[in-house]
Parts: sequence; C-alpha cells; structure tokens
Amino acid sequence: MQRRQFFQNSALVTSGALVGCATPGIAANAPKTPFSVPATYIPIVGSEEMFPIRRIYCIGRNYAAHAREMGSDPSREPPFFFQKPTDAIQYVAAGTVADHPYPTLTKNYHYEAELVAVLGKGGRNISVDKALDLVYGYTLGLDMTRRDLQRGMGDQKKPWEIGKSFDQSAPIGAVHKVAQTGHFTQGDIWLKVNGQVKQKADLKQMIWSVAEQIAQLSEAFELFPGDIIYSGTPENVGPVVRGDVIEMHIDGLPNLSVKIV
Repeated sequence: MQRRQFFQNSALVTSGALVGCATPGIAANAPKTPFSVPATYIPIVGSEEMFPIRRIYCIGRNYAAHAREMGSDPSREPPFFFQKPTDAIQYVAAGTVADHPYPTLTKNYHYEAELVAVLGKGGRNISVDKALDLVYGYTLGLDMTRRDLQRGMGDQKKPWEIGKSFDQSAPIGAVHKVAQTGHFTQGDIWLKVNGQVKQKADLKQMIWSVAEQIAQLSEAFELFPGDIIYSGTPENVGPVVRGDVIEMHIDGLPNLSVKIV
C-alpha cells in the first residue's frame, strides 16, 4: 500500500504489519532473525516522513482536581510515571471516527484526555530551561484505562500495568511540529462523550509542566528521539460502553474521535 493511502485512512496496512500504526522494522545492516517484530510510527503533518515511537511515558495525576478525584493529595510531590508498550498506539486520523475495541477483562473502561509531547532529541539530567529543546512536536491522545483492574491491583499493592498497558490503549493523532504550533503551555482541553462535555480544563492547570516532566524523566531514564510523553488528564474521568463516541479537543490541534465497539 502506498504511503498516500495511510493519510487517506486511519489505518496503515503493509505486508506483515499491525493495522493502524506499525510496520516491520527494516535496516540494511539488521541481523537475520527468525521473524519480524513490527515497529510503530505515526504521521507527521505536512511531511512524508513518519515519526518512529521508541517509548511511551505517561504521568499520573498531573491536574489537581483529577488527583483529588483519584484519592490523592494534589500538592507538588515528585511526579510519578508509568509506561505503555508501543503497540498500545492506535493512530486516529483527523476528521475520522476510528473504531476502538472495548477491551477484555473489564467492566469499567475509562477515558483520559491528554496533551502528548513527542521528542526529537534525547539526553540525561536535562535542566528545565533546556527541556523544551528536546520537543519535536505535539499531538493529542487518550490514555484508555481498565479502571477496575487498575484499582484492584492498586488495592493489592501490585503493579497495575494490566489496567493501563494493553492493546490499543493509547489512541493518538498525527504529530504537529513545534515550528507549526509553538509550545503548549495554556489553552482549552476537553473531552465529550456522545456530545456531552465530560472533561474540561486549561493546560496551564498542569501541576508539572511539559518541561518539568522532561527534566524529571531524564533523571530516571536516558531519553531518546522517538520517546513520547502523555502529560496527564484533567478531572472527571469516567466510563464508556460499546456504542459511545469520544471526541477530544486541545486548542490548536485537530480533534480526535473514536467510537467504542
């Protein structure tokens, strides 16, 4: 399938590729392997190039009201992060409503609307004043969550990846370069379900800014080009069921829409 068709549809289909965003990694000097492992890419607006995703970081409870609704103190204690696998990505083209599968094992499936920063540079121990130099661009995304599984594992004081890090749990739009958008420090972020507003806030209400998140992450991990950061969700997360349509908005970016199927 030609690249042009990727932009005409919400899914990329190539031989042996995962529908939506992944294609087999190919390198001239790659070692011979018994099978091909897909790599994950999303489109870059205004470019024929694709953005390769190396690692997905997510910050927890980064808006005070959301922290309170999750039973946490919203003071500026050190942020905490978790990760999703790259094949959690579900690319959603602007102007489309992508089918999003209701996952197994849950009866309480939640939306979380988030600004996503994508990195074009890496490093360790990055200072806050230099952190935004790493940002290649921005997009918007959903951190879909099996809340009952997350809470159940949390109650047992066990890791809750099963509630966050599952197939297609990270719907995402195309990348917009910083040169096109500037950095996002304020502006409306909202989410609707079936046309009814569920989440609404301003990006300036983040407890930890994108720059601060990058700086904090770089103390724990060496960051690389291709890393992306889901920067937290506002209050009023809640459940969806099959047939519901989610529409997400951030000022300055095209809306993202999915239908739960």
